[in-house]
Amino acid sequence: MTDDANAPAKSPALVSFERMLATGRDSALLRYSIGNEYAKAGAWDDAAAALEKAVTLDPTYTAAWKLYAKALEAAGRRDDALDAYRRGIVCARQKGDRQAEKEMTVFARRIERDASA
Repeated sequence: MTDDANAPAKSPALVSFERMLATGRDSALLRYSIGNEYAKAGAWDDAAAALEKAVTLDPTYTAAWKLYAKALEAAGRRDDALDAYRRGIVCARQKGDRQAEKEMTVFARRIERDASA
């Protein structure tokens, strides 16, 4: 994704996941896995791009919403992160995933509090 010569080396897992994607084996789980590997490397823009695709492929994937919002926030896109947290909260509530709902609510409130300060 990022062509920056100073970018960290890709993990073996990321190389494998991207190879799978190149063969046409696209899925929300695969995109989440790619996004997670980019997040581990601190490549937040690339993580956000992969995770955006994950939640597009499966809008009910609460873990993807949570990591997507985190990636957006880390990339400096706080308004987008707040929107993603809110959408993830709705998704988690509909699925009955109380833990994810609580976590995303805390993170969303932090952004709201920081914005009003």
